[in-house]
Amino acid sequence: MALHIVLVEPEIPANTGNIARTCAATGTHLHLVHPLGFRTDDATLKRAGLDYWHAVHIEYHNSFSEVLEKYQEGRFFYATTKAKKRYTDFQFRDGDFFVFGKETKGLPAEILEAGQETAMRMPMGQAVRSLNLSNSAAIVVYEALRQLDFPELF
Repeated sequence: MALHIVLVEPEIPANTGNIARTCAATGTHLHLVHPLGFRTDDATLKRAGLDYWHAVHIEYHNSFSEVLEKYQEGRFFYATTKAKKRYTDFQFRDGDFFVFGKETKGLPAEILEAGQETAMRMPMGQAVRSLNLSNSAAIVVYEALRQLDFPELF
C-alpha cells in the first residue's frame, strides 16, 4: 500500500510539481481532481517536478466523488484552516488519503461538511491565512511517515 495525496482543483503548477516530487521521494500516490488550473504539459509543472515524474504514481479524476467511489475503503483526512483538530491529533495508517483544496479557496464546503470528523489543520500564527499548498502536503505526509516509522525510506 501507499499514502495518497489528493489535490482538488489545484491552480498553481509549481505547487503541484513540488508535491509530485515529494510523492516520488516517499512513494506516495498523487491524485489530481479536475478541473486543473493548468495544463499537465506546463513547463512550470514539469520544472518543479524535475526529472522525477517517472517515479510518481498519478491518477486523474473528474470529480472528488469519483475518488471516494473508487476508494470506498479508504480513510480520508481533509486539510483546512477551519478544522478544530491539528494534523498531529490523528493516528495515520498506511493507505490513508490526505485531501487538499485549491490554493485560493481551499476545499469546497460540501467536502468539508462531509469530512468534519477527519478535518485537520496545521498550527500557525495570525500573520498569514494559510501555508503554501506544497509545504502543507509535505508536512502531513512526513508526519504520517514518521508515525509509520518511515517504511522503505532511508
